[in-house]
Amino acid sequence: MRPGRAVLALVLGLALPAFADAPSASLRPLPRPGAGPLLPIGPGDRVVAPSDPLVVTIRSSALAPAASERPLPRPGGASVAADDPEPEASEVANRPPSGLLALLTGQPRVSTPQEPAVRVSLRPLPRPPGLAAATRTAAVSGLPSRVTQPGQRGPLCGDRGIIGERLDRVTGRIDGCGISNPIRVREIDGITLSQPATINCETAEALQDWLNDAVLPTVGRRGGGVASLRVIASYSCRTRNSQPGARLSEHATGNAVDIAGIGLVDGTEISVLNDWGQGRDGRILRQLHEAACGPFGTVLGPNSDRYHRDHFHLDVASYRSGPYCR
Repeated sequence: MRPGRAVLALVLGLALPAFADAPSASLRPLPRPGAGPLLPIGPGDRVVAPSDPLVVTIRSSALAPAASERPLPRPGGASVAADDPEPEASEVANRPPSGLLALLTGQPRVSTPQEPAVRVSLRPLPRPPGLAAATRTAAVSGLPSRVTQPGQRGPLCGDRGIIGERLDRVTGRIDGCGISNPIRVREIDGITLSQPATINCETAEALQDWLNDAVLPTVGRRGGGVASLRVIASYSCRTRNSQPGARLSEHATGNAVDIAGIGLVDGTEISVLNDWGQGRDGRILRQLHEAACGPFGTVLGPNSDRYHRDHFHLDVASYRSGPYCR
């Protein structure tokens, strides 16, 4: 027998008994030369075959995953935050083996599927109804809308009491709609409008006359006096009462404004819908309705039809027979 084979047989003969009694856990490798002595044995450590040539100390920490191992994902795909507390020792010990540890212990490696980055497709939300039609209308007109048009605030119509912005010419999708010299009124003689009214100067001046000659003196000190006018409609390219086949409304040319209530200083309101025909406020509203017939060519209120039960329609249309008030 060759010397090399004899040495190999001798080594195998000495090693086999030790391996036969080895524990099921992997053995900690001996330190390399120059790496220093083994650390003292602590709680949980055990010595395998002290009489054998191969004396190996096994520490409980050998079964823990290496620091570089990636932690298992949390339920639901939640990521581990940087400031999460360290896992408990029992949690670490009960983790399934992975990587090199699974290979050394002979236990099957548990693979953890990664959670998908996105659980649900990021499908865009549908646009609100009517948005596409409004976009097409603005594109056809070629002009900014009455709402988005910029403007420099200041006096309008040559009157310091009418405050708002001058606008570019407004056109509509229906022939006959539009305002050649539109304005956006926000305030008249210190009385604010609940929303800006896009009208022409003739309508703004008629509203100013009605406010000063009728609204302010009639309301008087009721509720502390008049603070605002609640505007619910001004320019709108539509037919009368939005009925198919009807003639164009005066709103379609900036000649009209709809008033639904008189706001008072104390925060209350004289409401056309709630107060018409009832008590003191009902009498005030009736006087205001009658006084509007003159500055305006058309005055419609709750007694005219079901379309005007909650507001006064005021426009500056002229008729041969005089103002139409109902």
